[in-house]
Amino acid sequence: MSLPVKGTLVPPATTDDKRPNVLFITVDQWRGDLAPRQNQWGPTPNLNDLCNNATRFAQHYTQAYPCGPARAGLLTGLYPHKHRVVQNGSPLDAHYRTLAQAARPRGYRPVLFGYTDTQADPRTLTQDDPAWANEEGIAPGFTAKCLLTASAKPWIADLISKGHPVTDLQAGRDGVYQMAPFGAPTCIKAEDSETAFLTNQVLDYLSSNNQEPFFIHLSYIAPHPPFAASQEWLNTVSVPDIASIKNTKTGATPHPLIDFHHRTQNLSSFAPNISGPVHTATDQTKTTIRHAYGALMAEVDHHIGRVFDHLKTLNLWENTIIVVSGDHGEQMFDHGLLGKVGWHDAAAHVPLIIRVPGAKPAQSIHHFTQSIDLFPTLVDLLGLETDVNLDGKSLMPFLNGAPPPDWRDCVFWSHDFRDLANLGAERYFGLPSQLCNCHVVRTGSFKYVHFPTLPPVIHDLSNDPGEHINIAQTSLGQSLRFEGMERLLNMRITHENEILSCMQAQNGHFHGKSQNWPTG
Repeated sequence: MSLPVKGTLVPPATTDDKRPNVLFITVDQWRGDLAPRQNQWGPTPNLNDLCNNATRFAQHYTQAYPCGPARAGLLTGLYPHKHRVVQNGSPLDAHYRTLAQAARPRGYRPVLFGYTDTQADPRTLTQDDPAWANEEGIAPGFTAKCLLTASAKPWIADLISKGHPVTDLQAGRDGVYQMAPFGAPTCIKAEDSETAFLTNQVLDYLSSNNQEPFFIHLSYIAPHPPFAASQEWLNTVSVPDIASIKNTKTGATPHPLIDFHHRTQNLSSFAPNISGPVHTATDQTKTTIRHAYGALMAEVDHHIGRVFDHLKTLNLWENTIIVVSGDHGEQMFDHGLLGKVGWHDAAAHVPLIIRVPGAKPAQSIHHFTQSIDLFPTLVDLLGLETDVNLDGKSLMPFLNGAPPPDWRDCVFWSHDFRDLANLGAERYFGLPSQLCNCHVVRTGSFKYVHFPTLPPVIHDLSNDPGEHINIAQTSLGQSLRFEGMERLLNMRITHENEILSCMQAQNGHFHGKSQNWPTG
């Protein structure tokens, strides 16, 4: 296929056209600095091979975390200050169009294997609707072919049918992993794992799907916790010695937010059958968890390879656009933390690989890119209707081998640590929920972290790439703080909501830019 020219609208689809297929794969909690072709803890031969025929974006960042906010940005192309999905369970405003909704008028019927962690807009529901207060709902525009959430009902049913003694059905996927002691391989055979099961569903769908083109969103939960893997994949991993991992130290006086997480994070939230504070975990515990994390990466790569092989067998490979990315990263004991918290690169830096048949292969891009760039990129690749409210920028110039000279020189993300259900952060800091957040500006040389009330953080990344020293009170820090605040303010002004302000009525006509509203 040839790449469309940016800004050119492709005519409506016909039954005999050659619209490309789309395989959009997300991996959950995969750190960007452990992405294929970078530092790797487990073998990823299939993704490495994909990089030989694709464009790899080495400095790619999410705009929010945890899962719900990250995926909201990924699927809407909007910064979190616009879509306002700030925590898991925050509703997605129905006014905002998702990538799946944008694809439907072009003749695609986007299908989901996995999950999107989308809470529907409650203003569009009644309280007896199954989507009411369901934080693991489906993003608008997708049809779920295999919905695999934390309850893991389809997978557990498959395990039971194969004779696996799953006893705690109410615990969902966590209950399956709790069947083995901490540090031991899972009780589930590699061929029956969650990742294998979901992949099998996709392979069956591809084999039986006679409707082209397809638009598949394959959303793997691995390498997300629980950090436990089968023996087959544990055998493939070689984790670096603790002393060689750069960010194991936590600092003598942690920032109040980091101190809060040190006091509240427990290992029981991340691995089966172990408990205790995360920040005081032993070296052996850290190594065991890192080992499982690397094994889960290797497993995901293997099953992605199975999908690729199946596409080639079905003669679909040459007409399929492939996107592989992540929702957010993982601290993996950097700064005494696990999960996706704080402001560090470990939580925000994610993989991105885009393969377009006919595009320039084997490219490694080191410009800053953002999760919100994926939506406008697929708008261009698929000839979808443009949307003036999108915040991201199309990556088409990079795919065409011509990086633009005026590309961005920084990235932005935010993290909201409110807890409306338990008010844990609110009580700890003595703050209202709307002030429990931080906003990050990350350039090539420094990072500025803005808090509404807590102390600011500034890292001189040129001299402190591990983000250990807060220089906010130094003369250099004061200068960088001013620059960071200016960059943050300019971003917010530049990316205000344009759903209606892009239009002006005068003398019976609308002037400005037309706007697309969600449809179906």
